Amino acid sequence: MIASNRTRRATLRAIARIHTAARHMAKALRYRCLSGDIAVAVDAGTLIKTGDMLDRLGADDLKDGYKSWYGRHVKKAYIAANGQPPVMVWAQHRTTGRWIHVAAYRPLDRALFIGLATYKQTRHLVQAGFTECA
Repeated sequence: MIASNRTRRATLRAIARIHTAARHMAKALRYRCLSGDIAVAVDAGTLIKTGDMLDRLGADDLKDGYKSWYGRHVKKAYIAANGQPPVMVWAQHRTTGRWIHVAAYRPLDRALFIGLATYKQTRHLVQAGFTECA
């Protein structure tokens, strides 16, 4: 009984030390830890955010409001195709610096291109051949 109390107290102290360290961690590191492997995949390029897709297409001059609506169209197409929402990652907003929860997709995911074709502000970025297929 005495040994189990010692073990329990030691475990509680270890947990308290972890919580204290987490409270004093930099905000960027906290969000990075929350995202885990998904953030690593986004950094490696195996997953991309919708803003990254627009940057690759040269549409980085679109307003933030247009970019977020494009993301909503992509998410809707992804859910329609797969029946579940995409994986989410914490990312820092490019202009405000606030941390936001955004979806991440495979670079050649069909939903990215369907979103381009269905949203009127990005429709001009899609080749005519793909629009007929979608």
